[in-house]
Amino acid sequence: MRPGDKVICINDKIDADKAEEIRRDFEIWVTKDKEYTLREILDNNGIVTGVLLEEIHNFPKFFKLINRYQEPAFAIWRFRKLNYATAQKAEEHTEELVEVGRPAKEEEGQF
Repeated sequence: MRPGDKVICINDKIDADKAEEIRRDFEIWVTKDKEYTLREILDNNGIVTGVLLEEIHNFPKFFKLINRYQEPAFAIWRFRKLNYATAQKAEEHTEELVEVGRPAKEEEGQF
């Protein structure tokens, strides 16, 4: 996954033992089956890869675990990359299908 990729949330569940911490750190939480756009991918000092989303912005907080202020990131495992063609790629693909099996313009009329 890279910034700019479209993803879908596949898991928005919060473990009961982490609910208080999540409510404290995140003003806005993700929703299962909703599409998002990756804004940034954070390594978080190798502890857990997190992602920031274009559609959600939370206030930065100080995290002792990584010893810095940053916007709280969602765990990358909560998302799956969407693999669908853009409108331009879909048009290119359609043009290719139309052209397959048709004689070249120079050959037209020679039959």
